[in-house]
This record gives sequence, structure tokens and C-alpha cells, in this order.
Amino acid sequence: MTTRPSTVADVMTKKVVAVRPDASFKEIVTAMERWKVTALPVLEGEGRVVGVVSEADLLLKEEFHDHRLGMVEQLRRRDATAKAGSDRAVELMTTPAVTVRPEASLPRAARLMATRRVKRLPVVDADGMIQGVVSRSDLLKVFLRSDEELADEVRRDVVARLFPLSRDRIEVRVDAGVVTLTGDVRDSTLIPLAERLTRAVEGVVDVRCALTLATGA
Repeated sequence: MTTRPSTVADVMTKKVVAVRPDASFKEIVTAMERWKVTALPVLEGEGRVVGVVSEADLLLKEEFHDHRLGMVEQLRRRDATAKAGSDRAVELMTTPAVTVRPEASLPRAARLMATRRVKRLPVVDADGMIQGVVSRSDLLKVFLRSDEELADEVRRDVVARLFPLSRDRIEVRVDAGVVTLTGDVRDSTLIPLAERLTRAVEGVVDVRCALTLATGA
């Protein structure tokens, strides 16, 4: 059976470091330093995510510390100047928070991080309750699979399924996540599909497909 694609729930960190809306500026900075994170979910009640406070939000205070803005710039950067004069999470946080569901695919989470320019995403259930946090480094965990594990999956789920009669003539080699397919097959129209399915195996870095049509096929 084909391995189930990993979801956010498979790689997320379940131990969540968060702050309450009334957390002070110093408490937030201290938590970030202690836990070595760049952003913290802001939770209210029993764990509902109401925002995220990040290093970028906190640095606004330093940016405007000794810099007086003109009226036009104050209007243009109203949100930034408001945060610079705040000292509680509820005033500093970005809201609504950019979140992701546990069942979301890793590519979806990666695209969300890229498009919204964030490094970490709170993971929430259908009611907005915190379930975990997923970071960029979490999304890279699939690339830690061993070469042997990748080779076994390609042989089982790609080669054996597409080429049941040619499987013994096909060699699958994996080096540092790069898969090389060599050998000859009876149906050349399946070669592009074999390359595409191999590339889709989680943890595969690249694919070098050298499959050819068997002589006399």
C-alpha cells in the first residue's frame, strides 16, 4: 500500500510556547529568548488563538525609540507606530493569526508560510483551539528519511506497480536523497509517469531517470 502523505499533524511541535493577551513586552521577549523562537501564539480562554506576536512586532519599539515621525509618515505607518507605543501582547500582536489545520498537507503549509511571509504557524482545530505549532524546520523533516527507506518505497510503490514485468531489470539507487532509475522497460509511455511518481515520494530531493525502452519491445 502506498505510504500516506505526511500532514502538518505528523511534523508539528505539540508542546506550544504561548502568551496570554495581557503578557507584557518584557515577558514576551523573555519567552522568545528562553525557548529560542521568533514568534508566539497569543491565546485566550482555554486555548483559542487570537493572534501572533513576532520579533518583527517587537522590533518596532526599537525602530521608533529615538526616531520622530512627521505627520504624513505617522498616518502612513499608523499600525506600526501604535505597536511601537504598546507594551502588551494584545496590542502588539498581529491579528487575525495566520493558522493552519492539522490535516493540511506539508506543501500547503509551506505555501502559506511563503505567501504570508511567516516562519511559524499555529496549528488549530475547527474551533480555533491550539493543537501545536509548525515551523519551517518541521516541514523539512521529511528530507531526513534514509536513502534505503526511499529506495524501498520507490521499488515498491513505483517500479513494482508500473512495471510488474520489467521490475527485475530496473535498478533504483539513492544517494543523499537523489534517486537514479536505470534499466529497460516494455512500455516507454510509462517512463515520464515513473519519474513524476518518484519525484512525489516524500523526502526525494531529485530524480535522474535513465529508463529506456527494451530492445524488441
